[in-house]
Amino acid sequence: MGHDAHRWSTFQGERTLIVAARTVTSTVRVLETLPSLLRDDPRVTVVFAYDDTSAFNSGVLPLLHTAGCRVMPWEQLGQIAPDLILSASENIDVPEGDCPVLVLPHGIGFQKFVPDSRSSRERLSGVVPDSLLESGRAWLAVSHPAQEEQLLAAHPKTAGHTLLTGGPCFDELVASLPHRQAYREALGVPDRQRLVMVSSTWGSTSLLGRHPSLILRLLAQLPCDEYQVGAIVHPNVWSAHGAWHIRSLLSSALDAGLLLMPPVHAWRPALVAADVLVGDHGSVTLYGASAGQPYGWPPSATTRYPGRPPTTWLPWYPGSILKGICSGKSGMPRSSTRPTAMPQWPHRLSPSPDTLSPGCAPLSTAS
Repeated sequence: MGHDAHRWSTFQGERTLIVAARTVTSTVRVLETLPSLLRDDPRVTVVFAYDDTSAFNSGVLPLLHTAGCRVMPWEQLGQIAPDLILSASENIDVPEGDCPVLVLPHGIGFQKFVPDSRSSRERLSGVVPDSLLESGRAWLAVSHPAQEEQLLAAHPKTAGHTLLTGGPCFDELVASLPHRQAYREALGVPDRQRLVMVSSTWGSTSLLGRHPSLILRLLAQLPCDEYQVGAIVHPNVWSAHGAWHIRSLLSSALDAGLLLMPPVHAWRPALVAADVLVGDHGSVTLYGASAGQPYGWPPSATTRYPGRPPTTWLPWYPGSILKGICSGKSGMPRSSTRPTAMPQWPHRLSPSPDTLSPGCAPLSTAS
């Protein structure tokens, strides 16, 4: 790293890629996407830069160090000339210059409005500031032409600044579905039990924000010899409140057998293993619905969405009906109800059976 880094380097790459890491969610997305793209390619030198300006920055540096990433100070970024800055966070503080910036979606896409860290207003999730779009440097990765159309309708200034890349996260999720039994075994779910996975994004309009007792109610209503209940909690919740606080709030649920997924690399194995998903407006619910997962959604009337509200196609199932869904005795919303903005992709990755298993291995009620 630095202006004379070539003097000390063993591998002399032809291009330098800077990965801007700002939150756990966005950093995990890049860490899960890059390896298959740069496999055995010596032409690209990858350096991570840590932007500590997010309210959800807790856990980013340990994540990078655990992954073995080289991390440079953010202040040093302005002293070098990278060929591309890559991030899955639209809020990075991009330094002056003409280096192009490619922003990957850190979730499923541009499906909701969130608080703007630069003002008191709301903004469309996943979209960089207009000033960066107007500079001509920024490109937003989209997974499908339909998603590009939805984005342009919601934010016209993104016209000419999108790049169709496909959806590798969704591809791996779908390609892993045939290995569902392996993930269930890694989670310790026996064949006789149905796995109900509860997913909550972050914020006051999330499932946990609006229905904090829902998980405990499900555990109370579903027979423990027939059902397991798991929870996927957005990494922003872990960063903002801390693991101790989350486990404290879920103490009774954990005592009752809740499988609490770790915040990193665990949601996809959990989603593949599940028999039914109870979620909210977060990306995990939309990924599950798009992959054909039976789902339910407690309504959240205060959340704003660009275009058609997802509540028009995500019904809510109370505990009694969840039993029917899990057993196949009730109608299960599958491919016929997939949202039009998330169709099947034209290509598939082919991961090995243990592609997602690193996130499964350490899972337990104490995770």
